[in-house]
Amino acid sequence: MTTKPDLGALFGASKADTFLGLEACRDLNLLHAPMAIIGVPCASPYRSVGAYCRNAPNALRQAVSSLSANLAHHDFDSGGMIFPEERLKAVDCGDLPYDENDAPGNRKIIRQAIETIIGKGAVPIVLGGDDSVPIPMLQAFAGAGPYTILQLDAHIDWRDEHMGEKMGLSSNMRRASEMPHIERIIQVGARGIGSARPSDYQDALDWGVKFVTAHDLHRDGVDPVIELIPEGSTVIVCVDIDGLDPSIVPGVIGRAPGGLSYYQAVDLIKGAAARGPIAAIDFVEFMPERDVDGLGALTTARLVTTALGVIARQVG
Repeated sequence: MTTKPDLGALFGASKADTFLGLEACRDLNLLHAPMAIIGVPCASPYRSVGAYCRNAPNALRQAVSSLSANLAHHDFDSGGMIFPEERLKAVDCGDLPYDENDAPGNRKIIRQAIETIIGKGAVPIVLGGDDSVPIPMLQAFAGAGPYTILQLDAHIDWRDEHMGEKMGLSSNMRRASEMPHIERIIQVGARGIGSARPSDYQDALDWGVKFVTAHDLHRDGVDPVIELIPEGSTVIVCVDIDGLDPSIVPGVIGRAPGGLSYYQAVDLIKGAAARGPIAAIDFVEFMPERDVDGLGALTTARLVTTALGVIARQVG
């Protein structure tokens, strides 16, 4: 057999152009759903690689397209249907445009889109895109808060600049720390040798970041992380997908052993939601060109799906 069979047909699925076959909402001004999935292929491209994660949003949509007919089925990760009521369903708002020669313009488009989603009373579910995508997403919350950031990542992202760009690669948590509405940052999953210099790590500690390394998490479990989130916090979850182990998400730039398992990531998201409302969540740095047989796309898309179920139960 030289071609792959359409296994989704076994479950009654047809071709889906949106995440999980959800309703499309291409005009954010017409948004009336409690959650808005928005693809952000690129924020800050670099001349050497361009928009290197640009294909991620559609790869994630394709990874769960076979489940488009199964939304009324029991989802064991959600403890019931993903969306317990019709009114709690998310919509897919498609992908934002980008220009590989205009990083500031890209970031402006992202910020304005997130501001519109928030203004409509919806929770943004952001499918990146490179790891600078969280910067304009977080900027969109200016004037509100305060917010606690829970970041899952193999790297700490406290570089002040990279290749002359202060709003790009490896800088998102430093830029977040400079935003008045960000009260607290908890970073989970750091491991191996990353982009951080010792001075970057010290700057983060001096600011007040609470770090839980991947090794700490494997040894102690997720409960110590959740206890760092005060009751009643409003939480923004930032998931750099290389925080997960490359055995389940090989489609990342910086593969390193010892990452989080799928259920550790699930428990962190659920635990954050138990402490307070999740105001937004992003998933970045998935690179489908480096994936293996769609494994990473499936794992990431399933994590997005579970996050949808968690947030649906909050907004309900």
